[in-house]
Amino acid sequence: MFIQTESTPNPATLKFLPGQTVLEMGTADFPSADAASASPLAQRLFDVEGVTGVFFGNDFITITKGDAIDWDHVKPAVLGAIMEHFQSGQPVMADGATQAGGHAEHTGEDGEIVGQIKELLDSRVRPAVAQDGGDITFHGFDRGVVYLHMQGACAGCPSSTLTLKMGIENLLRHYIPEVTEVRPVAV
Repeated sequence: MFIQTESTPNPATLKFLPGQTVLEMGTADFPSADAASASPLAQRLFDVEGVTGVFFGNDFITITKGDAIDWDHVKPAVLGAIMEHFQSGQPVMADGATQAGGHAEHTGEDGEIVGQIKELLDSRVRPAVAQDGGDITFHGFDRGVVYLHMQGACAGCPSSTLTLKMGIENLLRHYIPEVTEVRPVAV
């Protein structure tokens, strides 16, 4: 098994490409070891000293490390954990575990606007941020403000505010005049 790695805009995060499907559909975000119980692979990765976050996409795994440890110490252990997991035959997600990766539901009078927001996120934003090892999902819309949840490499990335304000906010405001601002949320 050959696992490629790619850097991301977030210096604390690396993207690992195992050369096979990680998740059939959606994404799975594990911002802490406590959240990893739904995934044998995530649990194994959190056993690596220095790992502080794990995120799964369709064909990639994004690992976030703590500031106090260097990638030279974390990367070999992460590569080993990924290889061991896929060779073990264990599932990525435990039986019955659900991965999210979708947008929050929205009911109410702004349904048409929210539909347009989700469509733009799915067609223009999410594919681009997946290239960087992350995901951005719709969390809510209230009086012109769009609330987005940033995951994987996007969470805690130094350039995420710029991406959010200059990129996503400008895109949404251009196509949907009702949008006045975009804000991140922590879930």
